[in-house]
Amino acid sequence: MKIILYLSVALIAISFFLLVVYIAKTLTVLQETIRRLTATIDSLEKQVQGITSETTQLLKKTNMLADDVQRKVEGLNSIVRAVSDISSTVQSFNQSLQQISTSVTKQVETHQEKVVKVMQWGNAFLEIWEKWKERKQKNMKEAQPHGKK
Repeated sequence: MKIILYLSVALIAISFFLLVVYIAKTLTVLQETIRRLTATIDSLEKQVQGITSETTQLLKKTNMLADDVQRKVEGLNSIVRAVSDISSTVQSFNQSLQQISTSVTKQVETHQEKVVKVMQWGNAFLEIWEKWKERKQKNMKEAQPHGKK
């Protein structure tokens, strides 16, 4: 029975030794994994810092661009308002011209007979005037002596 007890203790000692060796190897592998994980985290932290700074610069540029676009939109709004005002003015002017044209047309239609009579009298006056000028020139030619011109 002593031998069984010695063999049992020896088996327990060997098992304990194997367990310690296995745990040591596991801890060594775990230590290497943790070291690599730490290096990866450090690398990721640097990359995140770089991305953060680039994102900050991009955000600043985006804000500047948005401000520029806003100023340009405001400028375009004033141009659109000015064009709208010009359009209203032109429309008002066209309405005024149309009213004047309508008024003149009505006046011409109303006084058409008078205008025709005035034009006839004017033509008659011009004819009389032309005839009078012709007679006057004819009389002046007859009054001159024949040797002089």
